[in-house]
Amino acid sequence: MKETIEQLDKKYMSRAISLARLSGGSQQPNPRVGAVIVHQGRIIGEGFHQKAGEPHAEVLAVRSVQDQSLLAQSTIYVTLEPCFHHGRTPPCVDLIVQHKIPRVVIAQADPFEKVGGKSIARLKALGHEVKVGVLEEEAAWLNRRFFRHIGQKRPYIVLKWACSLDDIMGREGENLRISNPISSRINHRWRSQESAILVGRKTAVVDNPALSNRHHFGRQPLRMVLDREGQLPKGLQLFDGQQATRVYRAIPPALEQKNLSFVQLPYEQLLEELCADWQQLGLQSVLVEGGAQLLQSFLSAGLWDEIRILRSSDILGQGIGAPIAPKNYLRSVQPLFDNRVEIYYRND
Repeated sequence: MKETIEQLDKKYMSRAISLARLSGGSQQPNPRVGAVIVHQGRIIGEGFHQKAGEPHAEVLAVRSVQDQSLLAQSTIYVTLEPCFHHGRTPPCVDLIVQHKIPRVVIAQADPFEKVGGKSIARLKALGHEVKVGVLEEEAAWLNRRFFRHIGQKRPYIVLKWACSLDDIMGREGENLRISNPISSRINHRWRSQESAILVGRKTAVVDNPALSNRHHFGRQPLRMVLDREGQLPKGLQLFDGQQATRVYRAIPPALEQKNLSFVQLPYEQLLEELCADWQQLGLQSVLVEGGAQLLQSFLSAGLWDEIRILRSSDILGQGIGAPIAPKNYLRSVQPLFDNRVEIYYRND
């Protein structure tokens, strides 16, 4: 049975979204974007934005077309409205106009003030057929970090913890591994997707985490730790100098060292001050890994966008209680052998 235009548009847009995912966060602070060019039912070009300052998805897709004369008879599928402004690269809408690509299918209009529908309007005014909203929800999920960052002037905040079936995170003063080895690998993939990771002092001392991405390809996040009185031992893995680390204190900062910086903050308005610092740094997303008290403070303040829980099948009975995620924001539950992954998401 022959596919309808609507079915074909969804199929090729799905491919563009799959391409956009390949950036894995390396394109930040820019959004993830994928593009596919189709001529008479055949993909003749495709690309995705790989790194800020480098060619955008549309540019790479056009470059990959061997017979450039086919562009004037093709459809381009792009996950986000082509850029309109001059940044480190020229506007992608100009490229589409230049090559006279007659049909443009866009998953989502770009709310960024420098774009904001301007590219769509220009293409329509010049006679291009423009269709907007194909797989829009999937595209919005893909760029949720970008949209939160530009919309609320703060990073997209992910709270993450591992706990037992009866909501126990661990035992006081004890480094207790709860999740299985596969869950640990997933956690490293999550780290590669975010700009930075934050932990509290107790977690830094008890677990002595490296907060690095060792089991997945991609970037290393900025490591951040709270150390109100400057009491963290110098021998912690966080202070190994192997990747950028930021320490937040209530006392005057110490001298900076290799890959190590200190910031003095008033702890009375800690979360507000942290968000202000992150915005100044240009962080698009932050993964908060614990411990329980720090996670609960973000929850209580309503300062979160996503929660990820690695839940084991074990019953621990006693120990440090995990925060309770609001059930009305549950998005998905995925089995993972004897564990499960719970994702909570808010977009309000």
